[in-house]
Formats: sequence, C-alpha cells, structure tokens
Amino acid sequence: MAGAAIALFGVSLASSHAAPASAPADQEAFVNAAESTINGVVSVKNYATPRSQQQYGGGSMFGDPFFEYFFGGQQRQQQQEQQKERLQGMGSGVILTKDGYIVTNNHVIDGAERLEVVLNDNQTFDAVVVGSDPDTDLALIKIEADDLHVIPMGNSDDLRVGEWVLAVGNPFGFTSTVTSGIVSAKARNLGDAQGGRNRVSGIESYIQTDAALNSGNSGGALVNLDGELVGINAAIYSQTGQYAGCSFAIPTSIVSKVVDDIKEYGKVQRAMLGITFAPLTPELIKEKNIKGVTAGIYVDGVVDQSAAKEAGLEQGDVLVSLNGEPTNNTAQIQEALAKCRPGQKVTMTYYRDGKKYEKSATLRNVSGGTELTAAGNVTDLGCTFSTVSRQLAQQLHISNGVQVRGIEDGPMKAAGVKENFIITSINNARVTKPEDVEKIYTQIVDGNDPDKVMYLKGLYPTGKRGYFAVVLAED
Repeated sequence: MAGAAIALFGVSLASSHAAPASAPADQEAFVNAAESTINGVVSVKNYATPRSQQQYGGGSMFGDPFFEYFFGGQQRQQQQEQQKERLQGMGSGVILTKDGYIVTNNHVIDGAERLEVVLNDNQTFDAVVVGSDPDTDLALIKIEADDLHVIPMGNSDDLRVGEWVLAVGNPFGFTSTVTSGIVSAKARNLGDAQGGRNRVSGIESYIQTDAALNSGNSGGALVNLDGELVGINAAIYSQTGQYAGCSFAIPTSIVSKVVDDIKEYGKVQRAMLGITFAPLTPELIKEKNIKGVTAGIYVDGVVDQSAAKEAGLEQGDVLVSLNGEPTNNTAQIQEALAKCRPGQKVTMTYYRDGKKYEKSATLRNVSGGTELTAAGNVTDLGCTFSTVSRQLAQQLHISNGVQVRGIEDGPMKAAGVKENFIITSINNARVTKPEDVEKIYTQIVDGNDPDKVMYLKGLYPTGKRGYFAVVLAED
C-alpha cells in the first residue's frame, strides 16, 4: 500500500465508491441494530468566519481611508461578505445522555466559532464544547435538550475479529446512513503502517473494520449487533483519500475514560509509564539477543521519577502486559495506559534475560506527580488580553499582536511581564487576537510535554523589545 494516506473525514466532501459487504442470512439482527441506533446519531456542523489575509498596520486594509478613496464601497462589500459565517465542515456525533451530552471527533469541532447539531428528526440546536482531547481525537459537546435517544455504551474489549458491526453516521450530509462490515483487526496503530510517520493522533489503538466510511462519518457510531456503542468512527486508510476497505474507530474502552475525565475534571487525566520503547520484531530479537519472549514492548530507556523506574524496569527489558492486558505492540500499550489515571497502582509483567518478572508501581502524571490535575484556564495567567490598536500597530510598524492588560499576581507577573506589553508570538506561533493566546495556552497545559512554558516575544509601546519565559506550573 505504498503511497497510502490516512484521511480524517469529518471536514471535507469528496467522491467515493465502495462495494457493500455481504450480509449473513439473519437480517433481523441488522435491522434491529440499525433501528435502535439511527436516532442516537446526530449531524455536527462546524461554522467559522473567514479572516482577511491582507493586513495593513495590524488590521484589515478594508476600511482604511486611503483604500476607501481609491476602491470605494466595493472593498467594504467584499469585507462584509468575507466576514459572514460559513460552514467549514460537517461530521457526526453520538448522543451519550438524555440531557444532551454528545461525543464526536476533535477534528470535527476544531476551529469552530459555532457548532450546530441536527437530530435525526431535524431538530436543530447550538452546541457548546465541554472539552476536547487532540491526543485521542475526541471531543465532548453539549446541547440543551431533554429526553434524547441514547445509544447504550458497549465494551469494545469484548469485540472479536470477524464479528459483524454497523457504522452509523452522516456521510456527505446524508443523514441516518448505516453501513455494515466485520471487525478486521483490533489495537491497530496507523503510525505503524506509515513507518511511524503521519500519525493521526497522539494515542492510537483503533478498531479496524471494512464498513464503508466517507466524509461526514467522523464522530459517528460503530455499534455491534446488539445495538451497543463499541467505537467512534474516526479515519480511513486509503491511497486516494476515498474509502478503500479500511476504516478505523476509537474503541469505547478509550472513549468512556476520556468522556468521564472531561465531565469530572475538565481535562483528560493522562497517566505516564515513563519509558521509551519499540515493539519487539524478529530483527530486534536477533540484534539484542532477547530470550524467552517473542512479542512485547522492548524498553529502550527509563525516565527518572516514573512508574517504570519504581517498578525496576531497565533498558533491554521486554514488557508483555500492563494490569493483565497484553502489550504486544504500540497500540496495545497505548490503550492500556489510556484507561488509567495518575495515582493508580498497576502491575507490570516483563522479561529480563529470559526470566519473567512481575512488579507493581504507581502511575504518574506528565509532571512526575501522582495528583489529578484540574483543567487550565487562560485567566490563571493573572491578566487579560486585548488586540493591539490599529494606531499603535502602525506607530510600532508591526502587523499583529495582543496587549497585556490588568496584570495581577500570577505566572505572567512572576515572569516579569508588565502592563501594556505587546505579545507578537508565543513559542514561535504568531499571535493576532486574544483567542490565539487562549488556544496556545490550552495546548501547552493539556500537552504531554513536562516542561510547560510559554516563551513570549514582543515589545512595549515605547518600542523596547522583551522576551519572557512564563512557567505554567500544574497544581
């Protein structure tokens, strides 16, 4: 499958073709499963306002008297048309509770200024994002509604390869679409098929099926023939970007934990084992002269102050299970860890020099502690932000920036940032509006890098340049 690509299909519309799988003789199970789930799947529409790409002194050139003189109202009209809200993508979602909690893919809601949810009976609601997790490509959204149809949560661990499943979603905007297939594989990591490159998300342990999925299916339901949710559809693997027989869903073993964390803590509680590793291969077995085991995770390094260090793991060990779950490949160890929280005690089974060992240890968070962490908020920085005025931007000869206002005790003040400092970039990312600061802040706080620092570059209204490192310490 050289040249194949991984496609996320919640935000684009493209042609597709597929031959339907042959169904078994018992059609009634398929019909019952479809009828019991189609009302529990919704359409999710992502709206945003296109931004002008041409800037003049930090703002749009439209509305500037100089340009108005030469171009008149035509340019103003173009600006007004450009500022109209537009549909930038569509996907699907699955109703989890009667009062309106819905799970979908993070890439379906990413960048949205407004989310619209359409039920199967065409009722329409605006939705808010409760929380999202780019690492698993999951997001939890909420609508204000009552007595909604809920798809019961199933256990993806019970799925068997060869078992029939249904994919329910809204491909190309067609509502209530059901396709069927079998479970082709479990614990599939798409990074392995790409030689470790172009991974869809930071955590991958997919259910692979041959149920046809296309643009708009992202965030939809994968259900078993009992009508239970066993996965959230997320991606396809194809040479053309069109469906080609390989579809992938995030298992409910991960979905349930991510959703529960977002609802309870506002963010996903990510447990860290503290190793660098590679899946065991015949080549690695021969190279390292490994004995007693032919499948597992080869420990290439152990991080200080980690659960792995506490358990006594060393370079060269082969981890074969975590809490009794096999860790034969990257996807399996990621899925096993994704179910855990910091502070949880786990048992590790590993081989060293052909001998089997079993040790227990307490999982840590990304900062090396065992505490659960609360969701970060940009207000924790101890200040507010405003877009730099057009006049000041022209005076300083800058095209973008946000200005620090109302600074109080907090990380910004501790770093030495003073009132009215203009931030032009954070961690080398261009900053043009307050929302940019919030987005970067959230990415850093929710990310897996233990060094949570915002590197600010900018200048004061006097023209004096400034560089600051703002440490975002976790609780």
